[in-house]
Amino acid sequence: MSEPASISTGIAARYATALFDLAKEEGALGPLESDVAALEAALAESADLRDLIASPIYGRDVATAAIGKVADAMGMNAITGNTLRLMAQKRRLFVLPALLVALRARIADHKGEISAEVVSAKALTKAQSDKLSKVLKAATGREVNLKSTVDESLIGGLVVKVGSTMIDTSIKAKLNALQNTMKEVG
Repeated sequence: MSEPASISTGIAARYATALFDLAKEEGALGPLESDVAALEAALAESADLRDLIASPIYGRDVATAAIGKVADAMGMNAITGNTLRLMAQKRRLFVLPALLVALRARIADHKGEISAEVVSAKALTKAQSDKLSKVLKAATGREVNLKSTVDESLIGGLVVKVGSTMIDTSIKAKLNALQNTMKEVG
């Protein structure tokens, strides 16, 4: 991990811990989870919001006011809104994407869930997703939230990542392994 990414992750982890602990004390984990989902969707949809959190052009006061208006317009919990304002005041909005990832992980851990990233050559059907969730639940002993994406270059098969474990059963990986074996032979 590069040094700036490592620093961002560390900052995000500290904010995530504080925000999660405050929400837990206040009994506001449900609203916090809703706020995380809303912010993820807003970041995905709004180039202006991405610019606000990433650009150093905006001063502290402008960024604080803007993120405060965003939080108010989205009807966020007071804890979340105040944290966003504090992050803007401290010029830490750039870690918002990493903060959301860290919060999602803490909430899932609190609920006894684990996330799994699944990449497939074609979109998984509901039956396939359910079966994969069931198999992963049996393997991990925890409820599994699947995050599925499609990568047609895999040709077939799946790449499943749960925590630090990755299982690659894609045809692309098998062809690459075969190609490497052939290079070694001669």
